[in-house]
Amino acid sequence: MTTGGTPCWFASPYSDNGGNCVEIAANLAVSQGVVPVRDSKTPTGPVLTFRANAFATFLTSLKDTA
Repeated sequence: MTTGGTPCWFASPYSDNGGNCVEIAANLAVSQGVVPVRDSKTPTGPVLTFRANAFATFLTSLKDTA
């Protein structure tokens, strides 16, 4: 995993659903305080960027509903 400004994209190993998943670049959470998110089917498409603490809250809320 790289640090700095280069996103290191990955999808969850649990997202084996025919390619309909998102990828995140968690390596930027520490260095820049953000988590970029993109559609795995369109890697050159738009990227949503969330503050790291907001993304962590989002993940916690997903785990609480599972």
